[in-house]
Amino acid sequence: MCEKSGNHFGKDVLQTEQTKNTDGNFDHVEISECRDTNTVCKTRVYRRRWLIVILFSSYSLCNAFQWIQYGIINNIFMKFYNVSSFAIDWLSMIYMLTYIPFIFPVTWLLERKGLRVIALFAASINCVGTWIKVASVQPNLFWVTMLGQFTCSFAQVFILGMPSQVASVWFGSDEVSTACAIGVFGNQLGIAIGFLIPPILVPNVDDMNELAQHISIMFYITAAVASLIFLLVVFVFQEKPEIPPSLSQVALRDMPTTQYSYLASIARLFCNKPFILLLISYGLNVGCFYAVSTLLNRMIIEHYPGEEVNAGRIGLTLVIAGVVGSLLCGIWLDKTKTYKQTTLTVYLLSFVGMVIYAFTLNLGHLWVVFLTSGALGFFMTGYLPLGFEFAVELTYPESEGTSSGLLNCSAQMFGIAFTIIQGKIIDHFSTLAGNIFLCVFLFIGSIMTALIKSDLRRQKANSQPQTEVIADSSVHPQDGKSLKEVKM
Repeated sequence: MCEKSGNHFGKDVLQTEQTKNTDGNFDHVEISECRDTNTVCKTRVYRRRWLIVILFSSYSLCNAFQWIQYGIINNIFMKFYNVSSFAIDWLSMIYMLTYIPFIFPVTWLLERKGLRVIALFAASINCVGTWIKVASVQPNLFWVTMLGQFTCSFAQVFILGMPSQVASVWFGSDEVSTACAIGVFGNQLGIAIGFLIPPILVPNVDDMNELAQHISIMFYITAAVASLIFLLVVFVFQEKPEIPPSLSQVALRDMPTTQYSYLASIARLFCNKPFILLLISYGLNVGCFYAVSTLLNRMIIEHYPGEEVNAGRIGLTLVIAGVVGSLLCGIWLDKTKTYKQTTLTVYLLSFVGMVIYAFTLNLGHLWVVFLTSGALGFFMTGYLPLGFEFAVELTYPESEGTSSGLLNCSAQMFGIAFTIIQGKIIDHFSTLAGNIFLCVFLFIGSIMTALIKSDLRRQKANSQPQTEVIADSSVHPQDGKSLKEVKM
């Protein structure tokens, strides 16, 4: 045990010890205890937190893999189902479209029932969708594969905005950004595998029976993995730790539930000007990423015919570089807390990367495309956890699930619009024109990010005395009213 004297920020004792949980396992790592004249509080982190975030990342990975598994071999599925390229694009865009109307009821459910219920819905619905697709491997059953993809897209609504929520509920203030990056990592890795595996498992062959067999193998593997993950979620995933991991979580737990109104929370977020700027700029950046990912096969095949496998590898490079970027950005935020500076820098470099990618795609050298795609992915995909964590800082004490859900809703809307418009520009003009279209909006997003006022409310809550945190948790900075006064 180690003790600190004095009363810095209302804390005078810090304890570190190991205790048994109710299962008899030593999974508790650190206890922090703070005292002031009016209150005593404890924060504690558990080893189990790593299992929770890895399990979340696993079912996020399985779901994200299915988003891009059709688009990266667009031409092969066009041939198998005898449909247009636009119809196959919708197998990816359905993920974006489904998110928009369902995110609000799902976020409400998160606030009412908690993380475990959301995790069970996500894993079970995703599992059902994979088995529906197993039954769709016939050329006349495109509608069945669309139904399966819709089901998986519905599961995504229970997943995409959760990394910051899982991180805040289970992790201490000095590792929450890293945990959020790990949560986003699962989604990114799933996309990366979605770029890599389908071109290998489903080669471009002319025999329809052989092609059906290859597609069936891919669908069965996906269904088996989804089923295993569902069982793990049922038996392993927990709602929250017994003792909260940070002072900001202590304050939120001390807030009476009768003082919370979901509709009032949404209203306050839309009155928060820095958050609105982030909401739009995040949507522009991630919407561009969705468009590039969905249309990557078409862009590569146009300039490098017959290179379906390399198109997948380029997509893999794009996302793996982004995974590295995400983890590094998360670690950097935990060390420096420079949210706006880091977000703006990464955004500007995303714009630069997109410009370089646009003007080098048609040079005729695949190694150049691999290089520029890696640079683009490092910054564009690396931006994802930055946006989540910056939003939580700007909107505390509002729910992390609500702010993240709105960010993703913005991204889905821009993603659908950018994918359709860029696809039409590519069809009628060129891939260069389509990519320049995205560059313009990334530049606009960079300007909007520069205009965001950095108000790190969660950091302030974690650094002030506990009595102040509890008092502040019932008053919202936007309007100075208590939650009870604005309850609907």
